[in-house]
Amino acid sequence: MKLELRHDQNYIKWLSAIKARVRQAQLKAAVKVNTELLMFYWELGADIVNKQSEAKWGDGLIDQLSKDLSSEFTDMKGFSRRNLMYVQKWYLFYSQKNTIVQQLVGQFVQQAVAQITQIPWGHNIVIITKCKNIKEAMFYVQNTLKHNWSRAVLVHQIEWGLFRREGKAVSNFSRTLPAPQSDLAIQTLKDPYIFDLLSLTEQYNEKDLENALVGHITKFLLELGTGFAYVGRQVPLNVGKSDFYIDLLFYHLKLRCYVVIELKTIAFQPEFAGKLNFYVTAVDRQLKSESDRPTIGIIICKTKDKVVVEYALSDIKKPIGVSEYWLTQSLPKKFKSSLPSIKDIEAELIGDGKKKK
Repeated sequence: MKLELRHDQNYIKWLSAIKARVRQAQLKAAVKVNTELLMFYWELGADIVNKQSEAKWGDGLIDQLSKDLSSEFTDMKGFSRRNLMYVQKWYLFYSQKNTIVQQLVGQFVQQAVAQITQIPWGHNIVIITKCKNIKEAMFYVQNTLKHNWSRAVLVHQIEWGLFRREGKAVSNFSRTLPAPQSDLAIQTLKDPYIFDLLSLTEQYNEKDLENALVGHITKFLLELGTGFAYVGRQVPLNVGKSDFYIDLLFYHLKLRCYVVIELKTIAFQPEFAGKLNFYVTAVDRQLKSESDRPTIGIIICKTKDKVVVEYALSDIKKPIGVSEYWLTQSLPKKFKSSLPSIKDIEAELIGDGKKKK
């Protein structure tokens, strides 16, 4: 099949047309590299799939096409057999008709192509090789566009299952916040949070957990999500004649509000909600400015009973969410492969001089 293709007039004609399109894409690439190249890849993927089916050229098509295009365009690296296989897989991933309702296929694919051609090719390869379906893939495509994720951050988010965790915390946000803010606040929370803290011993307490999170503040902020700005730990609040201390205080740049986080190394207890409600009230009265929106509270605990949480939050007037956390030592097997190296951890550590005591 490989030798026959070189003498097949239909193949030679098709190859000539592809070469012309490559040259056109090269000219346009000077203005808009990524989108033009990926639009070419999309069309090439469609061509490969159709030719393999209609012309019955078989599996040898990609091998022969790779050799011919690579010899013609020696300065381009995108025509290796491996990359052409990715081009084919990429097209098939988003275009298979059995993935969505039939009448929506054309519209969906058109919308998907408009987005996937806006992110780098390396990001696209990561997404189609690590995501199970189009819905999950488009979640990461859209978030990459929204947050300008690097490939390393994208891999991190996929391997830690952001798609399955975002917006899953139990909260009273829909009842205590106005619609635009409540929807964003719900999506901001995850359940569970995954803390990459390999240095913790089995007998850690809340102070140990707090110290570790602040010590790895860069990774902690990445896990919390886009928009969180670190304000401080053990932030003092004077109420009446008593002093109180907030575990961790953040400000969310998109929600435009303070976020109070309380850490609990045990299962959720109803009294946690009452205490956090008090802290949120104090922040609203002492720290919140007129331009800030209502403060939000988050309880991150080791485990929770969803029904108990819903009961505890039912009469709470302040916006509070409750999530669990997992430590990397006790992750399910599906997450084990994404553990960071010691070098990765060291690169994220904040300097001792910057840590707040």
